[in-house]
This record gives sequence, C-alpha cells and structure tokens, in this order.
Amino acid sequence: MSEVLLERSDRVAVITVHDPERRNALTLDLSDQLVDAVRACERDDGVHAVVVTGAPPAFCAGADLSALGEAREEGLRRIYAGFLAVAGCALPTIAAVGGAAVGAGLNLALACDVRLVGPEARFDARFLQLGIHPGGGMTWMLQRLVGPQAAAAMTLLGRAPDADAAVRLGLAWERVDGGHDELVAAAVELAKASAEAPRDLVRTTKSTMRTTAALDAHPEAVDVELARQAASIATPEFAAKLAAAKARISGRG
Repeated sequence: MSEVLLERSDRVAVITVHDPERRNALTLDLSDQLVDAVRACERDDGVHAVVVTGAPPAFCAGADLSALGEAREEGLRRIYAGFLAVAGCALPTIAAVGGAAVGAGLNLALACDVRLVGPEARFDARFLQLGIHPGGGMTWMLQRLVGPQAAAAMTLLGRAPDADAAVRLGLAWERVDGGHDELVAAAVELAKASAEAPRDLVRTTKSTMRTTAALDAHPEAVDVELARQAASIATPEFAAKLAAAKARISGRG
C-alpha cells in the first residue's frame, strides 16, 4: 500500500514514505500526504522534532515517472510540495537515509536540517540521465551544502556519493551501521536534545538560524539574537532549569 506513515514517540515524530515496491517514488498523492504529515507535526504541541525516512530498501527513488511525464508547471509544484513542506518545517528535521535518494528523493533528503546515513545510502541527482532539468531548488540546496565543485560533480557529471563519501562531503552528519530500525533509532536519539528542550525555544532557535544564515556580518547576527535570547531568559522554563542547576551545585557542596 502506498502511504505516508506518522508515528510519535517521546516528542519526536517519525514520518515514513511507505511504498517499498516502487522504492517510495513520490506520486502526487504521496506528496500530498507528506504535506499533511508535516503540518500535523507542526500543529502537535507534543512534537518537538521530526525524522523523515523511507521504507526499505530505498529512501526515495524520486518522483513517479508517469507523474513526471504528465506534469506541467502546476503538477510539478504539487510534486515539489511534499519536500518543500519538509524544507519549510518550523521544527528540526532529520533524514534517516538508508538507501538510494534519487532525484526528488535527493531533494527530500536535502530538505532536512541533518542527514544520517545507513551503509546502503546513496545520493543520486540523476536528472540529466533522465533527460530532465533539476527542479525543486535542488541546485540551490546542494551547492549550499557541499559547495560548487561537489554539486557540479553530482549534478552534471553523474557522481552519486555513497554513505562514507556523503559524510566526507558534509552531505550527511554521520554513518550509522546496522539496518533500518537502527538508523531510525539513531535519528530519534539525535533529536533528543530538541525533544527535551522547550518547544517554543526550539522553534525560535531554528527560525533564528535561518535568519542569520542569510546575513553578511557578525554584528547583524548579534542584534537578531539579542532580543530573542533576552525573551528566553524571562520564561518560566529557563527559571526552572536555572533553579535545578543551582540545586545540583548546592548538592555537591
């Protein structure tokens, strides 16, 4: 059955694109479901971070070719909508990439804040080999992550980094040995810091990182962060954590 699954555990949501027979290729319906899943996570106060993955053996084999063949601009934007919802998610996002991430599947992985890779992971642009121009902002996302040379090798020269190469290039944070369950568990564990922090603080911090990434000067970043840090100091959550820290220090004495 072709569907997007949503599970929640300990303030971390796991979104799984589940169509293993077609290697999780994105249809219009799956893309719509992906949008709905991301929106549900953003609305749920019990979710502080999101893990995105695909049912084994692939992460996502790209857009369904029949959908691409019939697509014009409106259809393409609907295909994009799923991974763009991930890219725009207000919560931290981690891609658990256990197999091939191809075309639009590469975009889905790039849309996440952090990528963990299993031993069988592979990042394959493959747009040129299919006779189609890259889309969905792939060239922008990829160049920002790996730089112009590696992006050119992947986009123009057909290079498809495996798990180890992805880590070396900065395309992935780390490799996780084992199967799919171990990979997803590692991604959920990585999300723990966000899961344990106040949700509004997590969202505001991610928003700040997006803002400061576009700035040219350090003093501008100081100004952006100043009011938000001052506001966080005034919250009950900070007061509670400060009191707990003081209690621990007093206990050592």
